[in-house]
Amino acid sequence: MKKSKILLGTVILGIIGLITVAADHIDAPAAQGTSADITDFYAFQAENTSNLVFVANVQGLLSPSATNTTNFDENVLVEFNIDTNGDNVEDLVIQAIPRDGKMYFFGPVAPSVTGLNSTISEMSSIKGEVAISAKGSNAVIATNAAGMKMFAGPRDDPFFFDFAKYSEIIGGTASAFSTPGADTFAGTNVLSIVVEVPKSMIGTSGTINTWVEAKVKQ
Repeated sequence: MKKSKILLGTVILGIIGLITVAADHIDAPAAQGTSADITDFYAFQAENTSNLVFVANVQGLLSPSATNTTNFDENVLVEFNIDTNGDNVEDLVIQAIPRDGKMYFFGPVAPSVTGLNSTISEMSSIKGEVAISAKGSNAVIATNAAGMKMFAGPRDDPFFFDFAKYSEIIGGTASAFSTPGADTFAGTNVLSIVVEVPKSMIGTSGTINTWVEAKVKQ
């Protein structure tokens, strides 16, 4: 689970390009090497400053030759959680679940249950779907009646990390540092889920806490 905090409304409008990010590749014991492993979570203001963008990347270190429209696990629900009142409990969720080559989105909507368990909000009036983009193809982006934009598909891992140098630092053996270093994730893919949402659907001022979870069907 990745958590971030982001400002809304007049405050964020003064910080164009604000990005919150959390990253974690294949080292969460319960998710390591599974289709529920979250590698990155990004939340930032969209080019249209009336919107926010949420991005969840899953299944890191994939070979580009191995990523296609069937790699998303239909038993894994990815849920963007949004806390609007600062109590660290989700007040709104945006849920993404793959089915037959498409990613289906539900919300933002108040969840029927909170915490570790979730029920897919299939009856929500706010929903959308997008065809999962194939590897090496142009991005397929869908827009629903509420003005949300959606994308799902394999993309180059955006996170830069020099694992060898990190290991030297932790081990106390690091000496000289190279610039820019060696990107351990270069040439690998992640599966990305992206949703752009009008701020009016979330709240137009104040601060929100946001985090993402991957939940496996029981």
